[in-house]
Amino acid sequence: MTFRALIAEDEPLLALGLQHALAEAWPELDTSALALDGIAAVQQALALQPDVLFFDIRMPGQSGLEAAAELADAWPPDRPFPALVFITAYDQYAVQAFEAQAADYLLKPVQPERLRRTVQRLQQRLTAPPAPSQMDATLAQLRALLDLPAAAPARLQMLQAGQGTQIHMVAVAEVLFLEAADKYVRVCTATQEYLVRTPLKELLPCLDPEQFWQVHRGTVVRANAIASASRDASGRLSLHLRQRPERLAVSRLYAHRFKAM
Repeated sequence: MTFRALIAEDEPLLALGLQHALAEAWPELDTSALALDGIAAVQQALALQPDVLFFDIRMPGQSGLEAAAELADAWPPDRPFPALVFITAYDQYAVQAFEAQAADYLLKPVQPERLRRTVQRLQQRLTAPPAPSQMDATLAQLRALLDLPAAAPARLQMLQAGQGTQIHMVAVAEVLFLEAADKYVRVCTATQEYLVRTPLKELLPCLDPEQFWQVHRGTVVRANAIASASRDASGRLSLHLRQRPERLAVSRLYAHRFKAM
């Protein structure tokens, strides 16, 4: 049986090396699809719908984890999600995280024996009947890997937001939600909006996770600002806030927060 893979690796020589190694370990696997960054990897994966994804952890634009999370959210619900293998240079922290979450990974440079074992696991998974909870397990795995901080930073109490020639001091206690917007983050209180330059992924570890919930790759909301969650005809969730008119989309990755108790 022939399967198709997508290799996402920003170093072309390493991508070609993996292609050749896979051709020897798994001749039936089509490895012709290559992506050089995380954004292209998501676009190609949605277009090609491969059976296996080999995602480098460190890529320009998006990391392999971020690309996998975005892809999981956008993946067609009637198609099984691809088997996922992360590629990383040796990093004790990353390796421990992958092993703790039972995530398959390959270390650079890829060793033939390790690749052979990975191929065996992939072949077993792809030829087994699809499990109903497989997507849920993948989402839980990605959430856990994305949520692992390298260190516990100090909690933010104030945000500094530039507006013209002024710098506004915004108390985090007043923030209802934060939303990525181009090169800025939109910070919304009950009555005001501000723009800050610090990326959302850098702000998030500095916010109290009990108070601020990530509900989308680009959206973080204060939990007690949520009035209700509703689902549309396609099953997508959105949030209604107590003091703001916006409706905030909830990605598939974070929909587990809004199951009835």
